[in-house]
Amino acid sequence: MVAVTKHRPGSPARREPAGERTPSPAGAPPAQAPAGRRVDLDALSSHWRLVFNLAEDAVRSAGRCGRSLQLQQPELATWSSKLVSERAATAQLLDEVASQSSVHLYHRLSAPRATRRTLGLPNDLGACVFDIDGVLTASGALHAAAWAETFDPLLARRVELTGERFAPFQPFDPRVDYFRHIDGRPRLNGIHAFLASRGIRLPEGHSDDPPDAETVHGLANHKNEALLHHLEHEGVTAFAGARAYLEAAREAGLPCAVVSASANTHQILKRAGLSSLIEHCVDGNTIESERLAPKPAPDTLLEACRELGTAPGKTAAFETTIAGVEAARSAGFDLVVAVDRHGRAKELTEAGADLVVADLASLLESAGTTRAVQGSAT
Repeated sequence: MVAVTKHRPGSPARREPAGERTPSPAGAPPAQAPAGRRVDLDALSSHWRLVFNLAEDAVRSAGRCGRSLQLQQPELATWSSKLVSERAATAQLLDEVASQSSVHLYHRLSAPRATRRTLGLPNDLGACVFDIDGVLTASGALHAAAWAETFDPLLARRVELTGERFAPFQPFDPRVDYFRHIDGRPRLNGIHAFLASRGIRLPEGHSDDPPDAETVHGLANHKNEALLHHLEHEGVTAFAGARAYLEAAREAGLPCAVVSASANTHQILKRAGLSSLIEHCVDGNTIESERLAPKPAPDTLLEACRELGTAPGKTAAFETTIAGVEAARSAGFDLVVAVDRHGRAKELTEAGADLVVADLASLLESAGTTRAVQGSAT
């Protein structure tokens, strides 16, 4: 175990045994991590990367305004040289610690600054639009569990009430029923689709129906409560490659939006720690208030472009469903990337995806080859 210490610019990074601390500047008490909290080396490297980028930008800006700031070029050159040396030394130390800890750094400090090219995107691209479930987070599992808790009691009661004692009870299947009837649809649409698949008709009810009411709105409210419970007690995590890609997009100056049929998209982004990386969000509430047609119609994606202030022909879409790919293609997006986590690369390509990847990290790792592998799975 090693402790990171301050060092002179350009000098080799020095290590001290754990437990020995270098005094902080001005006699301030040494910074300590909260007890029991593990340091995320990749997050640490990402923060250093952001700090050095900002510092380098400040020096460049000072160079352009040198006369008005009464700064001399030799002085600016010295600052720039110190930054280069300090960055190299810090990068070496972080790489060594990561290697010793067997940690993969998505945000290596020594890597060049992110650009559209390093993101695997066309140079004239203006923005990115992402589906959330399956592309950025694994929130689909929480949605499916909440739907199962909503539908299974109803299905069990229907078997009991109809007196069909020997009729097999067919619970909601989180894999088959979720993807076939629910995924990508607004909540009420999904309920209608699933109930129709089981030959069940319920009164529509009202938006304020209690969660135990046997109405479409009652089921919708039950599902919402179940999902919020899962979010509160289990949380939701972002895919590491997706987080790295969003951070790289921010570094490259590309605004990002999310499109999702879920009315809880903002809560999911917040719990996954992605809110600060997303400029705009078109969710289930937007779909209802703006009366947008869900995917495979292009409405939601076009709304995202409108909020971003970019044309679809200058925007990349990142989808994971066939309906999402078809919507992006119909909307006229310049690049449609499909993220395949369920072995459906062929179907996604046939639906119109320009590129199919297993994770967004693949784009960072194979930067500059996007157009060369269009239509292939990686």
